[in-house]
Amino acid sequence: MTTNPLSMNSTASLISPEIGFPELALAKRSEGNPAPTGGSSTKRIAPAHPPLKLGVLASGSGSNFEVIARAIQNQELNVQIPVLIYNNPEAKAAARAEKYGIPSILLNHRDCKSREELDTKIVKTFQEYDVEWIVMAGWMRIVTKVLLDAFPDKVINIHPSLLPSFPGIRAVEQALAAKVKITGCTVHIARLEVDSGPILMQAAVPVLPDDTAETLHARIQVQEHKIMVGAIALIAESHQKHCD
Repeated sequence: MTTNPLSMNSTASLISPEIGFPELALAKRSEGNPAPTGGSSTKRIAPAHPPLKLGVLASGSGSNFEVIARAIQNQELNVQIPVLIYNNPEAKAAARAEKYGIPSILLNHRDCKSREELDTKIVKTFQEYDVEWIVMAGWMRIVTKVLLDAFPDKVINIHPSLLPSFPGIRAVEQALAAKVKITGCTVHIARLEVDSGPILMQAAVPVLPDDTAETLHARIQVQEHKIMVGAIALIAESHQKHCD
């Protein structure tokens, strides 16, 4: 965790621990040298390599997806999103994809007899689009070995808590019920166990005395957008070095 005390605001404390993960070989970043974020101060990338092909899974509004797409559009990430897959016909993520000219495909989980059947369709679609990494940006489905084995150590997830605290659903409500003073969000490599796996980046958010689930979640989401882009930037950088 960070050594500096947190002020009572939503400024991110970025943590990128050395987790011994060979694919990424991430270096620690101090609070004074934060990872790249999706903000306007992010350095623009002059691509020296083909972009990393990132497939996106989304179930809801697609706000995290749009943050990634905007960072790509602003040349802050050397990344391409060949396709977005969404499982909810009402998901607003599809409209956001259309806005950025990104193909979107509905794979409704209700049309599948099992989680494995859905993941088989996801794998087939991503392989058809030559996807190299996958990000679950608000993906409200539990993934199976079918997906994780097809993309080993290349599926990332974002969760609204400082894992390993408060895994699973209603993480913000869990934090409030536990009366913790600090919570946050985590980007991590997905594993079969829900909300587990090597941590890539975290942001700490103080819990204010008058917070509700809605107000706390809104401040956490601000930091989710930052660390999602930051973690993808690290992955893309490592991927490009791997290609040299």
